[in-house]
Amino acid sequence: MAPPIDVCIRGAGIVGSTLALLLARDRLRVGLVGGPQPSGGHSDVRAYALNAASKDLLERLRAWPDEAHATPVAAMEVHGDEGGLVSFRAADEGVPALAWIADVPPLEAQLAQALRFQPMVERLDAPRAAPLTVVCEGRTSTTRAEFNVHFEVSAYSQQAIAARFDCELPHGQVARQWFHEGDILALLPLGGPGGNTVALVWSVQDAQAPGLLALPPEEFQSRVAAASHHALGKLKLASERRAWSLQLAHAQDWCGPGWALAGDAAHTVHPLAGQGLNLGLADAEALAKVLHEREYWRGPGDARLLRRYERSRKAAVLAMGFATDGLQQLFARPGEPWTLLRNAGMKGFEWSGPLKHWVARQAMGRL
Repeated sequence: MAPPIDVCIRGAGIVGSTLALLLARDRLRVGLVGGPQPSGGHSDVRAYALNAASKDLLERLRAWPDEAHATPVAAMEVHGDEGGLVSFRAADEGVPALAWIADVPPLEAQLAQALRFQPMVERLDAPRAAPLTVVCEGRTSTTRAEFNVHFEVSAYSQQAIAARFDCELPHGQVARQWFHEGDILALLPLGGPGGNTVALVWSVQDAQAPGLLALPPEEFQSRVAAASHHALGKLKLASERRAWSLQLAHAQDWCGPGWALAGDAAHTVHPLAGQGLNLGLADAEALAKVLHEREYWRGPGDARLLRRYERSRKAAVLAMGFATDGLQQLFARPGEPWTLLRNAGMKGFEWSGPLKHWVARQAMGRL
């Protein structure tokens, strides 16, 4: 007979694995359903922008990648379509980095290594009964339906195209982003402080994506270089291209008696601010904190207890969703007066002083 567990986590991705490690430190017996996803022979081109709060959390779990796979961002530049510019610099905020761009495979490998040395976590091939089930299966979760969760989805009619590029010029630890006629192109620094490799995340309309994915490498390189105003010189495609549809989504309820949602299973936002995984890791930390601080007579699946977790996270996640959605909608509107309005707003924000500082600290998870 299988030994009993206290918490069953469905989904062994970054959020689920992080939560498992946090709960195991509290001597809770955890069943973790799932394992590394097979790549199908394809390279993994994903990269995540992780803020200081996420870095602190993963370092405490001994799951932070080395500097070669988690590049510190010294500056961010956000370019509008008519000369608008907003820039942030770590030196101005008195911090070593504004964020870190982490390669996904090394991060997953670090988490897997930490889990191998955690006897309180058991890998499961299928869910097992437990006082608490936590769903961390991502936005396409099938388990939500078992708990009658309404997942409200608003599609953006956009796809994000991801790829890697070797650049003629070093990236200088600068994360760069361009808004143009509804498209949003970001080049994120990789390979450490002295690197000249970047991760591309290019949000384009659904109708454009198939054509861009089908372009010969040389033409795709030229298109990306032109869209990024040749900021890094000539670009050479260094990976396959991947694409996924974009959406704003949230679960009406995050928890109930004996169950809770975390990460993309509970919410998704537009990637333009790079906050998706940061929100999911904050979910894991908040849920672990609520369980750690529970009254001795409450079990892990107590509904009132889990509502504390929902209340602690839901407002912040909805606020980030509204903010990213508002920016996406603003830059998707063509022509005057929208062009003038948004670029005047960018220029004003650049000189806003305390407001700009507050936004930077918010993005770093330092408020």
